[in-house]
Amino acid sequence: METFLIIAAVLAALVLLVAYFFSLQKKKPVLLHPFPGEYRDILLEQSEFYNDLPHASKPLFEKRMLAFLSQVRITGVNTAVEDIDKTLIAASAVIPIFNFPEWEYMNLREVLLYPDSFSYDFEQKGNNRNVLGMVGDGALNGVMILSQHELRQAFLNKTSKTNTAIHEFVHLVDKTDGTIDGIPEAILQRQYILPWLQLMQQEIKKIMTDRSDINPYGATNEAEFFAVVSEYFFERPGLLEEKNPELYKLLSTIFRQQPAG
Repeated sequence: METFLIIAAVLAALVLLVAYFFSLQKKKPVLLHPFPGEYRDILLEQSEFYNDLPHASKPLFEKRMLAFLSQVRITGVNTAVEDIDKTLIAASAVIPIFNFPEWEYMNLREVLLYPDSFSYDFEQKGNNRNVLGMVGDGALNGVMILSQHELRQAFLNKTSKTNTAIHEFVHLVDKTDGTIDGIPEAILQRQYILPWLQLMQQEIKKIMTDRSDINPYGATNEAEFFAVVSEYFFERPGLLEEKNPELYKLLSTIFRQQPAG
């Protein structure tokens, strides 16, 4: 009887070891393919963030993009997904969390790409199609929806302070602690929570009294403020630092990056 118990214990330990091994394999997929040259050409042509990276950091950025694409499906809805779409979506995912080496979007399994804007009821025709991007909840939890047209336009426009894809990925970063509330506790160190809350309220008041160059949509609530100013931070970092050095400094602390150089 004692021998049987020992054998059973050994077998149970082996089962646990195998399960642990496979869980590691799922979390860290093996990347079998080199970074496609077509993706790199797109980045060089369209991504200011990628071009501003030190040469030694570009391979890591590419590796993070491939890891994202190996874990998240990109599905076209009434449109075809092309290399440019995969590249820009993956780049938008990596940009906010580039200096968080172990980061994975555990709350995202699929990106749905619509050809253009859509309604809150996901209609692609008719009136009230003013949505360019959305992080799903309920039945669509784990899904992001993006406008293909807006995705591409955001990277083409070098003077804009907006980027819908980055905006939605920042919402996902914010959501990692359980709620989209403008306080990204998964990446925000505790000592900065109160200063961030105070600065958000201060800047939202400025937007509402027309004393700010931040997109007015940022005054909707704290969650939208965080996503909107994050777009600004990554799209026009030099301008944000010039116009609002305090906000730029705190966002640099949150994202552990200084894109203005």
